[in-house]
Amino acid sequence: MSFANPDPDPERTPGLEPGGGVPPGETPPAEGSMSEAGPRQPYSTSRGWAKAPLTLILLLVLVVAAGFLAYALALIF
Repeated sequence: MSFANPDPDPERTPGLEPGGGVPPGETPPAEGSMSEAGPRQPYSTSRGWAKAPLTLILLLVLVVAAGFLAYALALIF
């Protein structure tokens, strides 16, 4: 595979000073871009959440909610 250099050549780009800077009043050259995409990924490794972590999170939420309810009831009575 051959890849093109995404950076503009300062020797052939008009409006650049010798160090590669842009003089006042000039528009800088457009940025370089990749000419090819990255490696192909034929399958997705993400399969979503498993049942056990979702169950544990739901259980934790219920325990915290029950604690807030018990605290509120303790303040009332």
